[in-house]
Amino acid sequence: MPWDVQLRQGLYLPQINWWLDAPRPSSCGFISHAHFDHMAKHRLTLCTDATARLLHARQPARRELIALPFDRPHQLTPGCRVTLVPAGHILGSAQFLAESEHGRLLYSGDFKLRPGRAAEVCATPRADVLIMETTFGLPKYRMPPAEEVIAAIIAFCRETLAAKAVPILFGYSLGKAQEILASLAGAELPVMLHPEILRLTRVCEQLGLTFPAYRDFDALAAPGHVVVAPPQVNQAWLARIAPRRSAMITGWAVDSSTKYRTSCDAAFPLSDHADYPELLEFVERVQPRRVLTVHGFAAEFAQTLRARGVEAWAIGKENQLEFGLG
Repeated sequence: MPWDVQLRQGLYLPQINWWLDAPRPSSCGFISHAHFDHMAKHRLTLCTDATARLLHARQPARRELIALPFDRPHQLTPGCRVTLVPAGHILGSAQFLAESEHGRLLYSGDFKLRPGRAAEVCATPRADVLIMETTFGLPKYRMPPAEEVIAAIIAFCRETLAAKAVPILFGYSLGKAQEILASLAGAELPVMLHPEILRLTRVCEQLGLTFPAYRDFDALAAPGHVVVAPPQVNQAWLARIAPRRSAMITGWAVDSSTKYRTSCDAAFPLSDHADYPELLEFVERVQPRRVLTVHGFAAEFAQTLRARGVEAWAIGKENQLEFGLG
């Protein structure tokens, strides 16, 4: 049976009876990384060693695990060998490369090609079938150079401190928060971490990442410090910091409306997802015969690929076919 993908309660590979990043518990599930929207308590879980450690830290549970290092082939079923390769999204994030008599299938999970400071460098193995995320699958989503964004974040922090206010940088507790912290290296800014970010940062240090100096959050001592906190922090916790200025760190900050939608004073486009040019580059590197797109602007990006001569379809979406006239 050629590689086939079904959309049920997540992505399912019927040939090998495995689910990919299924949001609900299943018999056998691959978890690409330890963000909550990709985690479920499967009976048998396949992931990287680092993701297994982070899963336990975020969602303690008794699990039967196949925890693999990167680039080590594993015979998943009698007819299918699987290798986990880096995705560049967050620490431990992996792509699922399956090889069988029907060829090679690559599931990207969330990924980015740009080198980060708190994740492995993304791999781009060749594959016959590619299942890829398309979060930023429109041409307008082009991230500025990371060095420029980081310089702007540091300038925001220094200006806020000079005004005798506390700069608060909002980023997800796992991945983005560690990228923010690592990006502040050399800026000589004293940093405090929200308790959940502190806990996960220490796990990341145990897994080999290094960071500039930081300390745990103390509201009384917050003046003069940069505070890194998750976006969903409760208002009672936030109210302990005054005066303050806040910035949302997200790829969606490419849209100028982001700072208003998030009720922040500023927004900076630092993302852990591939932007539009990277999505195109990824397809060029992998050289698939067939592409299946998921998440974000999946139908639009599939249409873009078809216009470039690549067979591409958005999973679970209406695919509008184009017919050339003349």
